[in-house]
Amino acid sequence: MKKEDIKRDKIGRRLSNLYVLFLLGSFVLIGRLVYIQLFWTPDENIVNLLTPQSQKMAIDPDRGAILAEDGRMLAMTVPVYDIHLDCTVKKDSEAVWMEKAQKLSVGLESILKDKTAGQYFDLLKKGRKAGNGYLKICSDVDNTRYRELCELPLFKEGKFKGGFIVDREMVRVYPYGKLARRTIGFVRNNQSEIKNKNVGIEGKFDYRLHGKEGEQYVRITDNNTKIKDFKKKSHEAEDGMDVRTTLNIDYQDFADRSLRDCITEEEDIEGGCVVLMDVSTGAIRAMVNLLRDTTSHSLEEIQNLAIGRRGEPGSVFKTVTLTSVISDGYIDSLDETMPTNKGKVKNADFTWRDEHVDKFGNEISIIDGFKISSNYVFATLAIENYSKRPQKFVDNIYMYKLGEAFDFDLEGLATPEIPRPGTKVWSGNTTLGSIGFGYSTGITPLHILTFYNALANKGKMMRPYLVEDIERYGSIIEKRGPSVLNASICSKAVADTVTRALSAVTEDGTAKLLKSAKCHVAGKTGTSFAVFDSAEASPKDPYTDKYHRKKYQATFVGFFPTEEPKYSIICTVYSKPTIKSFQGGGIPAMTVRNIVDLIYNTDPHWIQTIKR
Repeated sequence: MKKEDIKRDKIGRRLSNLYVLFLLGSFVLIGRLVYIQLFWTPDENIVNLLTPQSQKMAIDPDRGAILAEDGRMLAMTVPVYDIHLDCTVKKDSEAVWMEKAQKLSVGLESILKDKTAGQYFDLLKKGRKAGNGYLKICSDVDNTRYRELCELPLFKEGKFKGGFIVDREMVRVYPYGKLARRTIGFVRNNQSEIKNKNVGIEGKFDYRLHGKEGEQYVRITDNNTKIKDFKKKSHEAEDGMDVRTTLNIDYQDFADRSLRDCITEEEDIEGGCVVLMDVSTGAIRAMVNLLRDTTSHSLEEIQNLAIGRRGEPGSVFKTVTLTSVISDGYIDSLDETMPTNKGKVKNADFTWRDEHVDKFGNEISIIDGFKISSNYVFATLAIENYSKRPQKFVDNIYMYKLGEAFDFDLEGLATPEIPRPGTKVWSGNTTLGSIGFGYSTGITPLHILTFYNALANKGKMMRPYLVEDIERYGSIIEKRGPSVLNASICSKAVADTVTRALSAVTEDGTAKLLKSAKCHVAGKTGTSFAVFDSAEASPKDPYTDKYHRKKYQATFVGFFPTEEPKYSIICTVYSKPTIKSFQGGGIPAMTVRNIVDLIYNTDPHWIQTIKR
């Protein structure tokens, strides 16, 4: 065999051996792969160290909106953005970064308008020099400005190339500012130590507005970003529903401005409220609650006075007494007369004498007593007709829903306080007569308005309400709307008779300010005093303090237009301790007149009811 053939044969054997070796190695490798894939289990401790852990994250739902009756937004949730810049990017191109930073500064000045381009450029250069990876540019930017910022140099290159860092947060906004703020309400985030933590519609309907939280699992990557873990099941959030209210935001503005104009400059006024209600349905079209801040002295929506503050209503309660005696058949006509008795109530322990009746001589008619708001007349009506069965009078008051806290769309409706015969607070005819002209009770403005609204509605008492329906994406999920509290608190004839008396008050009585309103208004004034705490009160008179000051609650309540009532309205103002006098025929009547005129000028309904 030749030498070359022997050498070639050795090479062949070596290659064959290598082939066999690699073939065997491949079998071993394939076997190992099969084993690892099918049978081998890694050490759990090592896996935990090397594998990013899943974290459960809550997915917040979008909170539903609160709408006015016409669909305008009263409260809604929108995104806001905090913008930062990582000044450490593009380390290898300083000149390019500075050029873009200068252009960015010009854009920031144009969009944000809070600094000059030079000031922004100085800020960016300092951040660059300090190696600031989280330089604050601006905060609470709305979506429109955020979109504009995204188009600026550096920012439009994103986080890793341009250093653009965005933190997004969903916040609650109220497009009409302070209007109806207490009625719309709020939900506090930190609720652990707060009593009455949720307020207004936001609080009462939080379970509808909030929606349902979702959840998902995420893993943290090497660059500290979060990615969804698809191996674990996630649940999408269910967005909250919208709440459509009965509020007319234009009328809310009218009522707010009118009350502010009348009480802002009067420092002795602590605050006041206005409620405007639709007669036929009970829908509340405006609810204003203004209270003077003890620090700034400005008028703010701090408390819901209309539903939460009980007080002795004063002469507006005389309409209750009048309705009761007419319904029970004790008087047949407003023109009936009674002896004036020099204004001294018989069979009751009243130390005062009603001098208002002196000008009528020996007799005064019921309607004249109502026009001048005579305490003597209405104490006498209550005592003479109900002294033998006072419970009947109290039962009538409860039938008028003036003794209970009915279901309402806001938390906090106070329960009225009505004395009952046989209890320790009942002092016979003295208490009976006192109730007859509006004292010895505690009633909220909303309760009083509900009663007057029933008179305007010919005896049918509607439940006041603020929420029309619950919606999702414009479709009604739950219809709420009108409901009846009492189908008939009195007959239509009684309601008409009482309306005649209320019209006389505004035409020729204590509410003559309403005579000049742009449509006819029927209503009643009321003025009462608030009791001082025992430490502040005068020893001789709980309604007077040691400095001879009084606290007034002055009210006008009624409805308009008188001929065909469309709205009922109440305005109540509360004074601080003062030596001045505040009457229901003053600020409250003026406020209501202004509101009536503003509505008259904007509502086409009034075209048919113009005064002639």
